[in-house]
Amino acid sequence: MGERCGWCGTDPLYVAYHDSEWGVPERDPRALWEKLILDGFQAGLAWITILRKRDSFRAAFEGFEPAVIARWGEPEVARLVADPGIVRSRAKIEATIGNARAYLAISERIGFDDFLWRHLDGKPLQNRFRAMTEVPAETPLSARIARELRAEGFRFTGPTIVYAFMQATGMVNDHLVTCPAHDRCAALARA
Repeated sequence: MGERCGWCGTDPLYVAYHDSEWGVPERDPRALWEKLILDGFQAGLAWITILRKRDSFRAAFEGFEPAVIARWGEPEVARLVADPGIVRSRAKIEATIGNARAYLAISERIGFDDFLWRHLDGKPLQNRFRAMTEVPAETPLSARIARELRAEGFRFTGPTIVYAFMQATGMVNDHLVTCPAHDRCAALARA
């Protein structure tokens, strides 16, 4: 049995996230949206910060229900900016409200999961990296998806954020080939 990807370190929360979530193909549209929003909040911060605050984010954003969030305005923004349990960035909070509206429009037209997964013909990319230095921060595909998201009205969804999202949701399998999770995620992608 190989070693885990080095980025998760030894923090039990990070290790559990690496072992059970990161790289697992996600198809649920609402779960995809939540992960994209959280990746946007992570911009400029360490992912472990978001992971530690994830339950607070879920409570503050009412379970990341886009139909609820899309109706929010200044009172909800003010409440969230004052919430110490989340990242209190007004720009990211306002972007989340706009992103909820964009999500609903896409969902009505094509489905958010189909909007994203069509870029891969529904099949996760299986990378075979041996070292973390080989793993890119962004790719031409993440740049294309980021452009399409921006065209739909999304914010805080640049190519680097989108690539991190793709890794987290198993659109790409970037577990190192020496990591036990690589083969597990590859098997899930075939299922």
